[in-house]
Amino acid sequence: MQEGEEEEDEEDLQDPLDSLKEECGSTKHCTELGEKYSACNDRVSSRTRTEETCSEELFDYLHCIDHCLTNVLFQKLK
Repeated sequence: MQEGEEEEDEEDLQDPLDSLKEECGSTKHCTELGEKYSACNDRVSSRTRTEETCSEELFDYLHCIDHCLTNVLFQKLK
């Protein structure tokens, strides 16, 4: 294989994890958590002086996606 062919082959490869994360992020439960995180982020961004962070909301959202991934990811791996 020549160098140009290798680059084309690498471009065709797609990580299934990316699409699975999108699918999991669009589930009802994860969407609700994502909306809570977004609302918190908007609230915090609109204030100039606040000690509030959205860490808990972010962790809940990411945990939801990770939990969903554990159910489907290993079925996709060969």
